[in-house]
Amino acid sequence: MKLRAAEPLARVAAPFLLRGLAATWRFRLAGETHVQTLRAAGRPFVFVLWHSRILPLLVLHRRQDVVLLISRHRDGGYLADIGERWGYRSVRGSSRRGGDVGLLGIVRALQEGAVVAVTPDGPLGPAERVKPGAVAAAQHAGVPIVPVGARPRRMWRLDTWDRLCIPKPFTTIEVEYGAPIHIGSETDGLRQGVDAVGHALHALNRTP
Repeated sequence: MKLRAAEPLARVAAPFLLRGLAATWRFRLAGETHVQTLRAAGRPFVFVLWHSRILPLLVLHRRQDVVLLISRHRDGGYLADIGERWGYRSVRGSSRRGGDVGLLGIVRALQEGAVVAVTPDGPLGPAERVKPGAVAAAQHAGVPIVPVGARPRRMWRLDTWDRLCIPKPFTTIEVEYGAPIHIGSETDGLRQGVDAVGHALHALNRTP
């Protein structure tokens, strides 16, 4: 009950604490031409990232008119609050495939020309295992997927299902964008796309 009573204060304080911490981070980017090319052409696409790396990438891409797929789970409400403060739009749902209102919202946003970000192992895992929902949405909308990894040189890992990564103050975060993944429309295109996204995310987040 005490924890529940403290939640409103935590929701107000968290964005300010995160903003102060994030102001000390330094980002080094690689592969950003993949994103720049799609943006310059006005093409919608889907960012995919592991749930554990969401904090540094949320900071990096603020005010870039990205649509987030956010869980209806209570924790998703915290993320939605932070995202709104930082200029993100959101669709509430999950990355499961099959009639989910969140995925329908993503397809609609993509068809309207938006850039969408999805954590394909969220909202509750298993960690770093791609669920097909984001790939199915990209396939249905006919848009590419851009995988992105974030590798802080120094970080804390929380004792959560995803071992959430919080970069330490004044650390450097290596961010790398992979080449766009195009999902085929053939019968096994979805399976191949899930495999390709998983391989790309594992490679991009691997510590050298």
